[in-house]
Amino acid sequence: EDIRKEENLDVFSVDPDYDEHEEEWKAIRAEILGEGDSSDDENSSSDDGSSDESEEEVPDEEDEDQTTSQAIVPAETSKQVTVVQDMTEADLVHLRRTIYLTIMSSATFEECAHKLARIDIPPGRESELINMLIECCSQERTFLRYYGLIAARFCLLDDRWRDAFMEAFTEQYTTIHRLETNKLRNVAKLFAHLLHTDSIPWSVLSVIHLNEDETTSSSRIFIKIIIQEMAEAMGIAKLKERFETQDEEQKLWYAGMFPKDNVRNTRYAINFFTSIGLGPLTDDLREFLKNAPKLILAQAKEAMLAKKEADSDDSSSVSSTSSSSVSSSSSSSYTSSSTSSSTSSSSSRSSRSRYSSSESSRGRRRSQSGGRKKRDKKKRYSSGSSSSSGSSRSSSNSRSEDRGRSRGSRKDKKRSSGDRRGRRSDRGRSESPPVKSIPKEPFESDHKRSGTPGRSRSSSSH
Repeated sequence: EDIRKEENLDVFSVDPDYDEHEEEWKAIRAEILGEGDSSDDENSSSDDGSSDESEEEVPDEEDEDQTTSQAIVPAETSKQVTVVQDMTEADLVHLRRTIYLTIMSSATFEECAHKLARIDIPPGRESELINMLIECCSQERTFLRYYGLIAARFCLLDDRWRDAFMEAFTEQYTTIHRLETNKLRNVAKLFAHLLHTDSIPWSVLSVIHLNEDETTSSSRIFIKIIIQEMAEAMGIAKLKERFETQDEEQKLWYAGMFPKDNVRNTRYAINFFTSIGLGPLTDDLREFLKNAPKLILAQAKEAMLAKKEADSDDSSSVSSTSSSSVSSSSSSSYTSSSTSSSTSSSSSRSSRSRYSSSESSRGRRRSQSGGRKKRDKKKRYSSGSSSSSGSSRSSSNSRSEDRGRSRGSRKDKKRSSGDRRGRRSDRGRSESPPVKSIPKEPFESDHKRSGTPGRSRSSSSH
């Protein structure tokens, strides 16, 4: 019962004193928010300026012009504002802290995207938000779609965020070898989410050149995770359709991942996609590899024809220039031939006489040198023959002497051996006693015939 019900507040009614009430409310608001001090300062400055102008007024017109010109100068200088640059980057550190706390404290990706969008990030500082988002994503144990959804929302908000994410993809791919395996996997899945949701264009894949020379183990793992995540999200059939497009511009995007410039790189790409379980993506490359020899021959023929055409063009240009030079030289030679004919005849005669004299002197010298050479050869031959005959004679004499010596030594050896044998026989005769001759028994022949000596002996004894 004590409660006062102001039901009239629920009904709209016209205030007859609206202007007065609004002025009162403005005064109260200025007093609470501190807006009254600035307004008082402005009023006081305006009053001071008006009083100064009134004092400086002079009745003469010339003085008025001088005073007005002098009064304008300090007004311009007072409007200049000095800009202070903070080299400590305290604002940048505060911005990064705010972004990190907003990302980690939000419950859903929509809340986080809304809070981050309200942060006043100046143009040119988009990389701070993107790098912080990538860093937070890489620090997780496993990939969270929370970060992918936030990144996709920012890519759809404004083109500057999309361009910043494209630059971040190029930077992360070139420096991917600096990350650990877990961080590498999370970053790859983040960009795979942006690609299969079409948040960023697929032209960023033109940075990838899949060959043995331009890739590392880390970059190959990065490519593998991205393509596998895209195939899992989109389906391998749709992914193959996107890669095998007929658009010439999009073919340039994927030319590095599916190389056809070199047979070695083509085989490497086929083996890579087959090893990660995405062999159907290489059907186009396999057909190219089958037809590669024919294409190489055709390209070689085209190159040869182009070279021949270029050579023919060069020769035609050279011939045209040479013909012009020949025509000019012929005209000049015709004019000079008439003047040099007389001099050439006299010079030819003198040169012939000189040539004949030189030839005769050369012939004499050659004959003299030839005679000397023959004499030297004869002397050498005679000395060589005499020396050879002497050496042959000496060698034959030495051989005959050697033969005589060998024969004499043989005879001496035979004589010595005969003497030794004679001495031994004499010694044997002197030492051995004389041997008596034993007469043969009459039954010896019978024993030889019969072959039984024992029985004959016994019979004879009996």
